[in-house]
This record gives sequence, C-alpha cells and structure tokens, in this order.
Amino acid sequence: MNLSCNLYVDGEFEGVIHSKKEVNIGKNGHIKGDVTTQRLVVQGYIEGTVSAQRVEIKAAGRVNGTIESGELIIEAKGIFEGNSVVKDVSPVPTPETLDKPSIKKV
Repeated sequence: MNLSCNLYVDGEFEGVIHSKKEVNIGKNGHIKGDVTTQRLVVQGYIEGTVSAQRVEIKAAGRVNGTIESGELIIEAKGIFEGNSVVKDVSPVPTPETLDKPSIKKV
C-alpha cells in the first residue's frame, strides 16, 4: 500500500505500507509486515520492520522486529522487542573535538 496521506489502523493488516505522512496503529490495531513512513505511532501491535524518522511506542503499544529511525520514544509500559538502528545522527563528540578551540579566519 502506497500512501501520500495519514493512515490509522485499528484492525488487522498484513503487508507492506509506504506512507509519506503518519501511520498510527490504534489500540486494536495489528500490523504484520513492513512500514516505511515519516512518523509511526504505535498504540497496538506491529511485527516486522519499521523505517521512520520518528517512532513513538505508547503505553499499550508493542513492537516486535527492527526499527530504523532518527528518533525512538518508548513510553512507560510500552514494549519493544528486537533491534534498533539510529539513522541520520551527527557523530558523538569526542574529548579531542571538545577541547579544541575553534579558529575562525577573517
């Protein structure tokens, strides 16, 4: 399923979802498959691979699989089982880069 709009799933879906906007899995929602989207909000259950800029697992939400995201938020009582890959993140500063003064040329 290819979408350019938001999607709300509060039932069962099996397959692949590509959305340019937001995918929201309601409390009764269950997705079995891969989801690629800008933002994913999980209140139900998803099993598969998720690729999104932002993933939010709410208190009743559960993800089983792989999450590739720039931001991952898991609320208390939210469940995540699997692997997480952080993407599009600047490197962590090292002590060497923090101690060096920046030199500006004029």
